[in-house]
Amino acid sequence: MLESMRLYSYVVVRDFGFAPNPFYGVCTLATCKPQIRRTAQVGDWVIGTGSKQHGRQRQLVYAMKVSETMTFDEYWDDPRFECRKPNLSGSRKQAFGDNVYHREAGRWLQADSHHSCPGGRPNPNNVRRDTSADKVLAAEHFVYFGSKRQEIPARFNICKSGTGHRCRFPRSLVNDVELWLLSLNRGFHKAPADWPSMPWVPSQPPNRGKAGRVHQDKGMP
Repeated sequence: MLESMRLYSYVVVRDFGFAPNPFYGVCTLATCKPQIRRTAQVGDWVIGTGSKQHGRQRQLVYAMKVSETMTFDEYWDDPRFECRKPNLSGSRKQAFGDNVYHREAGRWLQADSHHSCPGGRPNPNNVRRDTSADKVLAAEHFVYFGSKRQEIPARFNICKSGTGHRCRFPRSLVNDVELWLLSLNRGFHKAPADWPSMPWVPSQPPNRGKAGRVHQDKGMP
């Protein structure tokens, strides 16, 4: 355990497999939560817990131990992450790809994606918020439970309520939480919690316009 390791905890209000994106054997946080992305370092843990409106306040949606950080341009240009560029005519997994930003001539470009507007037009609010931290977090060691209910032990006072995040925890608590997280079966467990609420073919992923035909996934992930 790293003495400087930190634990970041926040509420995953909308779980579509976009932020975080738990597919293709790596978990990434490439959009939303700019404050966490800006400050988290390799070796830190980021955990997302369920929301009150879904009745999942003390349930773990995912946890990732950051193994790599990169800029948006590095993420976009890396052939390892080509599969994470969104394809709104593909499967759900492809449609919610989070590799959506890069720069040309100093200007941010936003791919047609969950965070863009109808017809693929950039959504300036999402561009502004997401790129306010030019940093992507990636983790090879992660657990993603999605719609599967995984209770957080009552002895761990780590859940955030409302917006924002928590990261100021006693060292002993962080160490104990890490031991628990490492004991869980790592990787992808179940599809995102909000997928069942979406008609598929979708008229839209929420927060954007019509996306065109999107095919059913044959298997997960």
